[in-house]
Amino acid sequence: MNIFKYKILLFLGLAALLLAGCGSTKAEDVTVLRMGHIQGESHTWHKGSEEFARLVDEKTDGSVKVDVYPSSTLGSDRDLLEGMQIGSVDFALVAGVMSNFYEPYAILELPYLFEDQDHLETFLYGEEGQRLQDETLEATGIRGLEFWLRGPRELTSNVRVETPADLRGLKIRVPNIEASVKGWQAMGANPTPMNFGEVYSSLQTGVIDAQENPLSFSTNARIHEVQDYLVMTDHVFGYVQLLTSEKMFEKLTPEEQQAVQEAATEATEYQNELVLEEDEVATQEFLDEGVEIIEVDTEPFMELVQPVHDELADKYGRELYDSIIDLK
Repeated sequence: MNIFKYKILLFLGLAALLLAGCGSTKAEDVTVLRMGHIQGESHTWHKGSEEFARLVDEKTDGSVKVDVYPSSTLGSDRDLLEGMQIGSVDFALVAGVMSNFYEPYAILELPYLFEDQDHLETFLYGEEGQRLQDETLEATGIRGLEFWLRGPRELTSNVRVETPADLRGLKIRVPNIEASVKGWQAMGANPTPMNFGEVYSSLQTGVIDAQENPLSFSTNARIHEVQDYLVMTDHVFGYVQLLTSEKMFEKLTPEEQQAVQEAATEATEYQNELVLEEDEVATQEFLDEGVEIIEVDTEPFMELVQPVHDELADKYGRELYDSIIDLK
Protein backbone atom coordinates (compact mmCIF):
# COMPACT_ATOMS: atom_id res chain seq x y z
CA MET A 1 0.00 0.00 0.00
CA ASN A 2 1.49 3.39 -0.94
CA ILE A 3 1.71 6.21 1.57
CA PHE A 4 -1.05 8.23 -0.14
CA LYS A 5 -3.61 5.44 0.13
CA TYR A 6 -2.55 4.84 3.72
CA LYS A 7 -3.20 8.49 4.63
CA ILE A 8 -6.61 8.39 2.95
CA LEU A 9 -7.63 5.29 4.89
CA LEU A 10 -6.30 6.77 8.11
CA PHE A 11 -8.27 9.96 7.51
CA LEU A 12 -11.49 8.05 6.80
CA GLY A 13 -11.01 5.95 9.90
CA LEU A 14 -10.50 8.99 12.10
CA ALA A 15 -13.54 10.67 10.55
CA ALA A 16 -15.66 7.62 11.29
CA LEU A 17 -14.51 7.59 14.90
CA LEU A 18 -15.31 11.27 15.28
CA LEU A 19 -18.78 10.79 13.84
CA ALA A 20 -19.38 7.81 16.10
CA GLY A 21 -18.24 9.86 19.04
CA CYS A 22 -20.63 12.68 18.17
CA GLY A 23 -23.51 10.22 17.90
CA SER A 24 -22.66 8.70 21.26
CA THR A 25 -22.55 12.09 22.94
CA LYS A 26 -25.92 13.01 21.47
CA ALA A 27 -27.44 9.73 22.67
CA GLU A 28 -26.16 10.39 26.16
CA ASP A 29 -27.98 13.71 26.16
CA VAL A 30 -31.34 12.01 25.54
CA THR A 31 -33.32 10.64 28.49
CA VAL A 32 -35.43 7.64 27.42
CA LEU A 33 -38.31 6.82 29.77
CA ARG A 34 -40.72 3.87 29.92
CA MET A 35 -44.51 4.13 30.12
CA GLY A 36 -46.81 1.16 30.66
CA HIS A 37 -50.53 0.37 30.67
CA ILE A 38 -52.71 -2.76 30.51
CA GLN A 39 -54.77 -2.00 27.39
CA GLY A 40 -54.16 -3.03 23.78
CA GLU A 41 -52.83 -0.85 21.00
CA SER A 42 -56.31 -0.07 19.62
CA HIS A 43 -57.52 1.39 22.93
CA THR A 44 -57.76 5.11 23.69
CA TRP A 45 -55.29 4.68 26.55
CA HIS A 46 -52.64 3.67 24.05
CA LYS A 47 -53.55 6.41 21.61
CA GLY A 48 -53.45 8.95 24.42
CA SER A 49 -50.12 7.55 25.63
CA GLU A 50 -48.60 7.86 22.18
CA GLU A 51 -49.82 11.45 21.98
CA PHE A 52 -48.26 12.14 25.38
CA ALA A 53 -44.96 10.64 24.17
CA ARG A 54 -45.07 12.75 21.01
CA LEU A 55 -45.74 15.92 22.99
CA VAL A 56 -42.93 15.23 25.47
CA ASP A 57 -40.51 14.76 22.60
CA GLU A 58 -41.72 17.96 20.95
CA LYS A 59 -41.75 20.12 24.08
CA THR A 60 -38.29 19.02 25.25
CA ASP A 61 -36.75 19.39 21.77
CA GLY A 62 -35.95 15.70 21.86
CA SER A 63 -34.08 15.69 25.17
CA VAL A 64 -36.73 13.40 26.71
CA LYS A 65 -38.33 10.50 24.87
CA VAL A 66 -41.07 8.19 26.12
CA ASP A 67 -41.36 4.59 24.96
CA VAL A 68 -44.91 3.24 25.43
CA TYR A 69 -45.47 -0.41 26.42
CA PRO A 70 -49.15 -1.52 26.06
CA SER A 71 -50.92 -4.80 26.94
CA SER A 72 -49.32 -5.28 30.37
CA THR A 73 -45.85 -5.62 28.80
CA LEU A 74 -44.37 -3.97 31.90
CA GLY A 75 -46.74 -5.86 34.20
CA SER A 76 -50.14 -5.51 35.85
CA ASP A 77 -51.46 -2.32 37.45
CA ARG A 78 -49.87 -3.33 40.75
CA ASP A 79 -46.55 -4.07 39.02
CA LEU A 80 -46.61 -0.65 37.37
CA LEU A 81 -47.28 1.14 40.65
CA GLU A 82 -44.55 -0.76 42.48
CA GLY A 83 -42.22 -0.08 39.56
CA MET A 84 -42.81 3.65 39.84
CA GLN A 85 -42.07 3.54 43.55
CA ILE A 86 -38.68 1.92 43.03
CA GLY A 87 -37.93 3.79 39.79
CA SER A 88 -38.03 0.91 37.27
CA VAL A 89 -41.16 2.31 35.58
CA ASP A 90 -41.36 6.01 34.71
CA PHE A 91 -44.99 6.59 33.66
CA ALA A 92 -48.17 4.53 33.87
CA LEU A 93 -51.93 4.65 33.47
CA VAL A 94 -53.66 3.15 36.52
CA ALA A 95 -57.18 3.33 37.94
CA GLY A 96 -58.87 1.47 40.82
CA VAL A 97 -55.80 -0.44 42.02
CA MET A 98 -54.51 2.87 43.41
CA SER A 99 -56.66 2.12 46.48
CA ASN A 100 -54.20 -0.65 47.41
CA PHE A 101 -51.44 1.97 47.67
CA TYR A 102 -53.43 4.91 49.07
CA GLU A 103 -56.69 3.84 50.67
CA PRO A 104 -58.89 6.92 50.05
CA TYR A 105 -59.05 5.93 46.37
CA ALA A 106 -61.36 3.11 47.48
CA ILE A 107 -64.09 5.70 47.88
CA LEU A 108 -63.89 6.69 44.20
CA GLU A 109 -64.83 3.11 43.21
CA LEU A 110 -68.17 3.17 45.06
CA PRO A 111 -71.11 2.38 42.75
CA TYR A 112 -73.32 5.43 42.26
CA LEU A 113 -70.94 7.84 44.01
CA PHE A 114 -70.95 10.21 41.03
CA GLU A 115 -74.35 10.96 39.58
CA ASP A 116 -73.06 11.72 36.07
CA GLN A 117 -69.98 12.59 34.02
CA ASP A 118 -70.18 16.31 34.89
CA HIS A 119 -70.13 15.50 38.61
CA LEU A 120 -67.01 13.37 38.12
CA GLU A 121 -65.22 16.07 36.11
CA THR A 122 -66.06 18.73 38.68
CA PHE A 123 -64.28 16.62 41.28
CA LEU A 124 -61.30 15.44 39.23
CA TYR A 125 -60.42 18.82 37.73
CA GLY A 126 -61.17 20.90 40.81
CA GLU A 127 -59.48 21.58 44.14
CA GLU A 128 -60.48 18.24 45.67
CA GLY A 129 -58.94 16.25 42.83
CA GLN A 130 -55.69 18.20 43.11
CA ARG A 131 -55.66 17.69 46.87
CA LEU A 132 -56.00 13.94 46.37
CA GLN A 133 -53.04 13.93 43.98
CA ASP A 134 -50.95 15.96 46.44
CA GLU A 135 -51.75 13.52 49.26
CA THR A 136 -50.95 10.57 46.99
CA LEU A 137 -47.50 11.95 46.18
CA GLU A 138 -46.69 12.41 49.85
CA ALA A 139 -47.96 8.96 50.82
CA THR A 140 -46.61 6.87 47.94
CA GLY A 141 -43.86 8.69 46.07
CA ILE A 142 -45.99 8.54 42.92
CA ARG A 143 -46.89 11.83 41.26
CA GLY A 144 -50.28 12.29 39.62
CA LEU A 145 -49.92 14.29 36.42
CA GLU A 146 -53.50 14.20 35.16
CA PHE A 147 -56.81 12.36 35.41
CA TRP A 148 -58.14 10.88 32.16
CA LEU A 149 -61.82 10.13 31.66
CA ARG A 150 -63.30 6.73 30.91
CA GLY A 151 -66.76 5.74 29.81
CA PRO A 152 -69.17 4.72 32.60
CA ARG A 153 -69.12 1.10 33.74
CA GLU A 154 -72.04 -0.94 32.40
CA LEU A 155 -73.23 -4.46 33.14
CA THR A 156 -73.15 -7.20 30.50
CA SER A 157 -74.97 -10.44 31.23
CA ASN A 158 -76.39 -13.68 29.91
CA VAL A 159 -79.35 -13.17 32.23
CA ARG A 160 -81.88 -10.42 31.57
CA VAL A 161 -81.53 -7.71 34.23
CA GLU A 162 -84.07 -4.93 34.65
CA THR A 163 -84.34 -4.55 38.44
CA PRO A 164 -82.15 -5.42 41.44
CA ALA A 165 -84.27 -8.54 41.96
CA ASP A 166 -82.88 -9.91 38.70
CA LEU A 167 -79.36 -9.77 40.15
CA ARG A 168 -80.13 -12.32 42.85
CA GLY A 169 -77.46 -15.02 42.69
CA LEU A 170 -75.96 -13.63 39.46
CA LYS A 171 -72.29 -14.64 39.21
CA ILE A 172 -70.61 -11.44 38.13
CA ARG A 173 -66.92 -10.83 37.60
CA VAL A 174 -65.68 -7.72 39.38
CA PRO A 175 -62.18 -6.28 39.92
CA ASN A 176 -60.59 -7.18 43.24
CA ILE A 177 -61.67 -3.88 44.78
CA GLU A 178 -63.58 -3.74 48.05
CA ALA A 179 -66.10 -1.15 46.86
CA SER A 180 -66.97 -3.26 43.80
CA VAL A 181 -67.35 -6.50 45.74
CA LYS A 182 -69.45 -5.03 48.55
CA GLY A 183 -71.45 -2.84 46.19
CA TRP A 184 -72.60 -5.76 44.02
CA GLN A 185 -73.27 -7.88 47.10
CA ALA A 186 -75.53 -5.12 48.40
CA MET A 187 -77.38 -5.08 45.08
CA GLY A 188 -78.00 -8.83 45.37
CA ALA A 189 -75.41 -10.29 43.00
CA ASN A 190 -72.71 -12.90 43.68
CA PRO A 191 -69.51 -10.94 42.82
CA THR A 192 -66.44 -12.93 41.81
CA PRO A 193 -63.08 -11.12 41.71
CA MET A 194 -61.11 -12.31 38.70
CA ASN A 195 -58.26 -11.26 36.46
CA PHE A 196 -59.76 -9.52 33.43
CA GLY A 197 -57.78 -11.76 31.09
CA GLU A 198 -59.85 -14.74 32.30
CA VAL A 199 -63.27 -13.12 31.78
CA TYR A 200 -63.96 -14.08 28.15
CA SER A 201 -63.35 -17.80 28.67
CA SER A 202 -65.19 -17.78 32.00
CA LEU A 203 -68.27 -16.28 30.35
CA GLN A 204 -67.96 -18.70 27.47
CA THR A 205 -67.87 -21.75 29.77
CA GLY A 206 -70.48 -20.50 32.26
CA VAL A 207 -68.11 -20.06 35.19
CA ILE A 208 -69.61 -16.57 35.50
CA ASP A 209 -72.83 -15.07 34.11
CA ALA A 210 -71.89 -11.42 33.83
CA GLN A 211 -69.21 -8.76 34.06
CA GLU A 212 -69.07 -4.96 34.29
CA ASN A 213 -66.72 -2.54 32.59
CA PRO A 214 -66.62 0.56 30.42
CA LEU A 215 -67.98 -0.33 26.99
CA SER A 216 -64.62 0.04 25.27
CA PHE A 217 -63.03 -2.45 27.69
CA SER A 218 -65.77 -4.94 26.90
CA THR A 219 -65.55 -4.62 23.13
CA ASN A 220 -61.75 -4.68 23.10
CA ALA A 221 -61.94 -8.00 24.94
CA ARG A 222 -64.69 -9.23 22.54
CA ILE A 223 -67.09 -9.63 25.48
CA HIS A 224 -70.03 -8.83 23.20
CA GLU A 225 -69.43 -12.18 21.49
CA VAL A 226 -70.29 -14.14 24.66
CA GLN A 227 -73.03 -12.02 26.28
CA ASP A 228 -76.71 -11.60 25.45
CA TYR A 229 -77.54 -8.35 27.24
CA LEU A 230 -75.97 -4.95 27.79
CA VAL A 231 -77.56 -3.33 30.84
CA MET A 232 -77.03 0.43 31.04
CA THR A 233 -76.46 0.68 34.78
CA ASP A 234 -74.04 3.65 34.68
CA HIS A 235 -72.96 2.48 38.13
CA VAL A 236 -69.43 3.96 38.11
CA PHE A 237 -68.28 7.09 36.33
CA GLY A 238 -64.59 6.46 36.45
CA TYR A 239 -61.14 7.72 35.62
CA VAL A 240 -57.62 6.56 34.94
CA GLN A 241 -54.61 8.47 36.21
CA LEU A 242 -51.52 9.40 34.28
CA LEU A 243 -48.85 8.86 36.91
CA THR A 244 -45.10 9.25 37.10
CA SER A 245 -42.31 8.11 39.38
CA GLU A 246 -41.21 10.94 41.64
CA LYS A 247 -37.73 9.36 41.71
CA MET A 248 -37.51 9.91 37.95
CA PHE A 249 -39.32 13.25 37.90
CA GLU A 250 -36.83 14.82 40.30
CA LYS A 251 -33.98 13.92 37.93
CA LEU A 252 -35.45 16.02 35.11
CA THR A 253 -34.49 19.66 34.71
CA PRO A 254 -37.14 22.24 35.71
CA GLU A 255 -37.73 22.93 32.01
CA GLU A 256 -38.22 19.22 31.29
CA GLN A 257 -40.58 18.86 34.25
CA GLN A 258 -42.70 21.72 32.94
CA ALA A 259 -42.70 20.18 29.46
CA VAL A 260 -43.85 16.82 30.83
CA GLN A 261 -46.71 18.46 32.76
CA GLU A 262 -47.79 20.48 29.72
CA ALA A 263 -47.68 17.35 27.57
CA ALA A 264 -49.82 15.51 30.13
CA THR A 265 -52.45 18.25 30.11
CA GLU A 266 -52.65 18.40 26.32
CA ALA A 267 -52.73 14.60 26.01
CA THR A 268 -55.61 14.56 28.50
CA GLU A 269 -57.72 16.78 26.25
CA TYR A 270 -56.89 14.55 23.28
CA GLN A 271 -57.73 11.30 25.11
CA ASN A 272 -60.95 12.62 26.66
CA GLU A 273 -62.30 13.50 23.23
CA LEU A 274 -61.48 10.01 21.97
CA VAL A 275 -63.43 8.41 24.85
CA LEU A 276 -66.72 9.96 23.70
CA GLU A 277 -66.20 8.68 20.17
CA GLU A 278 -65.11 5.26 21.39
CA ASP A 279 -68.25 4.68 23.47
CA GLU A 280 -70.43 5.35 20.43
CA VAL A 281 -68.44 2.84 18.37
CA ALA A 282 -68.56 0.26 21.19
CA THR A 283 -72.34 0.57 21.53
CA GLN A 284 -72.73 -0.08 17.82
CA GLU A 285 -70.50 -3.16 18.11
CA PHE A 286 -72.84 -4.59 20.75
CA LEU A 287 -75.82 -3.94 18.49
CA ASP A 288 -74.08 -5.45 15.48
CA GLU A 289 -73.39 -8.62 17.47
CA GLY A 290 -77.12 -8.90 18.30
CA VAL A 291 -76.78 -7.98 21.98
CA GLU A 292 -79.98 -6.51 23.44
CA ILE A 293 -79.49 -3.15 25.17
CA ILE A 294 -81.58 -2.61 28.30
CA GLU A 295 -82.13 0.80 29.89
CA VAL A 296 -82.86 0.56 33.61
CA ASP A 297 -84.08 2.83 36.37
CA THR A 298 -80.89 3.25 38.41
CA GLU A 299 -82.61 4.63 41.54
CA PRO A 300 -83.42 1.19 43.13
CA PHE A 301 -79.84 0.03 42.55
CA MET A 302 -78.51 3.26 44.04
CA GLU A 303 -80.58 2.92 47.21
CA LEU A 304 -79.25 -0.57 47.90
CA VAL A 305 -75.59 0.50 47.89
CA GLN A 306 -76.02 3.44 50.29
CA PRO A 307 -75.03 1.38 53.36
CA VAL A 308 -71.78 0.48 51.58
CA HIS A 309 -71.19 4.20 50.97
CA ASP A 310 -71.50 4.90 54.67
CA GLU A 311 -69.29 1.96 55.65
CA LEU A 312 -66.40 2.80 53.32
CA ALA A 313 -66.65 6.55 53.89
CA ASP A 314 -66.14 5.97 57.61
CA LYS A 315 -63.34 3.50 56.90
CA TYR A 316 -61.35 5.38 54.24
CA GLY A 317 -62.21 9.05 54.50
CA ARG A 318 -65.47 10.68 55.43
CA GLU A 319 -64.06 14.10 54.54
CA LEU A 320 -63.25 13.04 50.97
CA TYR A 321 -66.62 11.34 50.59
CA ASP A 322 -68.56 14.36 51.87
CA SER A 323 -66.59 16.72 49.63
CA ILE A 324 -67.67 14.67 46.58
CA ILE A 325 -71.30 14.53 47.66
CA ASP A 326 -71.31 18.29 48.30
CA LEU A 327 -70.33 18.87 44.64
CA LYS A 328 -73.65 17.49 43.39
